[in-house]
Parts: sequence; C-alpha cells; structure tokens
Amino acid sequence: MIPSPTRRFVASRSLAGLLALALVAAPVAADCPTDSSADFAAIKGAGEEAALAEGQAVVADGVVTGAFLGRDHLDGFYLQQTTEQGPVGLFVYMPAASEADAERIAPGQHVQLHARTGEYRGQVQLQRVERIEVCGRSRLPPPKELTWPQDEDTLTRLEGRLVRFSEPLTVTGNYELARYGSLRLANERLFRPTNAPEDEQERAVLMLDDGSYRTSPSPIPYLNDEGTRRVGSRVAGLTGILTHAFDAHRLHPIREPRFSDANPRPEPLDEPGEQLRVAAFNVENYFTTLGQRGAANAVELERQRAKLAAAVAGLNADILALVEVENTPGALRDLVEQLSERTGVRYRAVGGSANRGSDAIKLALIYRPDRVQAVSELYADNDRVHHRPPLAAFFRDRQDGPAFGVVSAHFKAKTGCPPSGDIDRGQGCWNQRRVAQAHAMNAFLERLAAKQSERLLLIGDLNAYGAEDPIRTLTDAGLIDLLARELPAERRYTYVFRGESGYLDHALANPALAAAVTTVRPWPINADEPPFLGYDGPDSALPHFQPDAFRSSDHDPVVVDLSPEMMRKGVQ
Repeated sequence: MIPSPTRRFVASRSLAGLLALALVAAPVAADCPTDSSADFAAIKGAGEEAALAEGQAVVADGVVTGAFLGRDHLDGFYLQQTTEQGPVGLFVYMPAASEADAERIAPGQHVQLHARTGEYRGQVQLQRVERIEVCGRSRLPPPKELTWPQDEDTLTRLEGRLVRFSEPLTVTGNYELARYGSLRLANERLFRPTNAPEDEQERAVLMLDDGSYRTSPSPIPYLNDEGTRRVGSRVAGLTGILTHAFDAHRLHPIREPRFSDANPRPEPLDEPGEQLRVAAFNVENYFTTLGQRGAANAVELERQRAKLAAAVAGLNADILALVEVENTPGALRDLVEQLSERTGVRYRAVGGSANRGSDAIKLALIYRPDRVQAVSELYADNDRVHHRPPLAAFFRDRQDGPAFGVVSAHFKAKTGCPPSGDIDRGQGCWNQRRVAQAHAMNAFLERLAAKQSERLLLIGDLNAYGAEDPIRTLTDAGLIDLLARELPAERRYTYVFRGESGYLDHALANPALAAAVTTVRPWPINADEPPFLGYDGPDSALPHFQPDAFRSSDHDPVVVDLSPEMMRKGVQ
C-alpha cells in the first residue's frame, strides 16, 4: 500500500531533474541495467515523426520530476529526459504501484522502465509497467522559466515538462476549487469583453490543478487562513508539471504555491448617517418551499437565512430591492421576518396588489420605516415582454424630503438558450428579449415620472453587462449608469462567470436623481468568494461554513447613497 502523505499536496515532494540521453536505440547511462530501446522524443513523436503505436513494448529511462501516485492523485508520475530534440517530459500511468515502487519513484530519481506505449485524453503516456529499475540519482537542472501567456505551439512542446512561472499570476476564477481542486489563473483579473467599452485584455487562462483529477477533494486545496481563496488573489513562484487535460492547459505544482491576498475581504459598510441608502441584492433563490430552486432542506435554509441576515446587517440599507425571492406571499413574509429578527432592524415590505407575474421567482421592495416613508403602494410594469414584472414604489426620508422612486428589475437571464432565433451573438442568448425589456422599462419610467416624482432610480439584476445593448438602450434614453460614472473599469463587477468578471447588477438614475447620488459601489462579499462557501456547499466544505456575509449569494449587492439635502435643493 502506498503511504499516505500528511498533506494532500503530495507533489510538493517532487523536484526537477534531467539526464542527457541519446536518440532511439542509443546506449543509456552506464548505471542503468540495460539499453533503452526508445527515447521520449520518439515515443511522443517529434517534428514530422509520428508517435510510437499504442501498445508497443519499450525500455525507456528518465528522471522523476513529479510523483503523483495513488488513486487520490494521478495514479502515476512524470519523467523527463534530454534528447537531441531537447528536454521531453512524459507521464507514466502506474495505478498498481506498490510501496516498494513508490520508494523507487522518488523525485530526482533516475529510473528505467519496461512498459508499453499508450494514450489517454489525447496525451501519449507509458503504461502497463512490467518492471522499474533505479539507475541512480541525477543532477537536478532548473525548471524551464516561462512567462504567461505562451503560444499554443510552445505549450504543446512543453507538455509533461517541469516549468516555472517567473512572474506572479492572478486568480481569475475559483468555481471549480471544491469540485476539482483547481483555480483559473491569468496575467490579471479577466473581465467579460462586453463589460466595458474597448476591452483589450489578453484572455489566456492557465489552470492551477492539485495533482489529482478526482472530484470533491478533501481537504479543499489552496485556501487561506480564513478558509477562502478569493478571485483577485496573486500566486508567485509557480513550479510544476505543465500538461493539457479536460480542454485546458494545466499546472500540477511540485512545490506549494505562494499566495498573497491581494483582494482581501471587505469590511462592513459604514452606516449611511444623514444619507439615504438604497441597495439591490440578488438573494439567490430564497425559497421556503424546500427542494425547489433554493435550499434543499431545513439545514440549508437555516444557513441561507444566517448568511443573508449577516449581509443585510452589513449593508445598512434603508431600502432594499430584492431579486430571486420565491413567488409566494409566504416566502417574502418569512424573509422579512427573518431579517428583522436576526438583524435587530425592523423591515417592512411595500404592499399593494401589483402583479408579481407567474415566474418561479419575483422581485420585492422592503424598507426601514424608522428611516424612510413609503408614499405609494407597488406599481408593476405588466408589459408582456417581462416574465418577472418590474416593481416600483415611491419613498421620502422621515424629514419630509421630496419623494423619489425606486424601480427594481430582473431581466431575462442568458441561460436556457433556444436552438434558433434569439441565440448568443456575443452578448449571451435572449439579448433581443432583454433589449425589448429595456425599451419597455423606458416607457414604464416615463409613466412613473408622470405619477409622483421625476427622481427615479432603476436598480437590480438586468442580466446584461455594462457595454451591452440593453444597457445602451437605457442610457440612450437618458438614464445615467452610476457604476460607470463613479467607478474605474477594474471595480465594475458584481458577478464572476467562467473566470470572467462583470456587472450584471446595475444602478441607473435619471438626471433629476443622479445629482443627489453621493456614493455608488458594489460590496464585494460574494462574487469573489468560491461557491462552496454558500448555503448549499458540498460536504467537503462543511468545516469552512460560517454564518457570515461572505458568499451569501452569487451576486454582489450594489449600494447607492442619496443626499436628501441635495434632493431638496433640486426642488423647483
């Protein structure tokens, strides 16, 4: 039985190594038991030469550069050899390795194999090892120094090689950390190309793997002392085996990566004081009907309630535009009660008979009656283009300031693409539908302005990034994109999808209200956090769960502070 290491990070035992060898059938170093029959270049195929046929018996030798033995890892190890074509790396699949074999397969050890050629997921390898002999230890040359990105041909030539990335890389995605033990790395945080105008980022991604292809690793690798690994973290001195698997270039490190928390968790927001604070918060399917789109059971629901309450307490908002609440009266009533009880702040839902639509989720507007007055019931836009009708209500501060309107919306998502028609043409599928919803929203805002006040704030999850057609449709009609006005491009995100950040959650105001906006910002408590920290994380994540605000949802809330005094000055 192969001994289990004290840490999952087995590959940290591995070291680099090379040994000069000749071409096919040339003699090997004198301390190997026999002559090798093929070098690695011939086995893998070099230049115009094809790889050796699968199943061919070979005798080959090289230096162990990375040992990942055992079912919990890669069930094999990497060898490297110098040929006339230069250094070549090769994976050896050896699931039946014994404890004695493991002693021979020490990093830096020069070994000779009697094995057969094979292929797995498009990668040439050695397998069916019949015998392994130790030739001795070899001098360890430094790994190949690389910068990122590299062209595809270079990466292909380096597959199986020991490499080192000389410059720090940035974590741009962590979605697969708990499921596969991997992180997406890039030169810098990557943004959706349609998040801001004139995006010209280099989009190459390197997967930092963990020396294993198994699912649900336990413990979860690469976490900091807080039990997280946020997008925006930096990692330096990466050294390991470069390979290609599962449609991505990957690095299996042989030394533990050195992370720096370049994007630490934020503090709770300051209280708004004399300002009025409006926040949009996608609560990621708050369902009291268990086993539907939200919590699967009572335990998950309790976790969700605790995290949402912590987030709401940290927001210190006077008005909350909620997205993704179960479309039943009981779910909203329960959420308001839970927030009030757990935060110690009384909240009230704006009432009325407005149409909430027939979708499984709905919008809601709740507020603090000790801070603001609701001076209207809910209005709904019942245009048939909306499957979740936008909702609006008018408020004023308790000092009888001028009324202003808050409109909450949740446009059609980019998922569930149709086979034809409104397909993805660069802005996600259903973009035409979202543009139509934006046109309907412009008309709805005109009607609202004629009812009580011209001061209007549109806030919510519009499922469109900042430079996409639906947002341009709104701004072309006169609305001001507050996040684009107030924040640099690198801070405009509320969501991370496949390692690319962007803002789907928006705050747009007409000029009459925009003049009273003092602050606008996302509160980055969710999108940067790995998903396993959410209320429905896997069993492997249970030791890391905390009833705090972090990963209370998959979207970051957006906060807008308004000055009642400036609104009063604007009264004609």
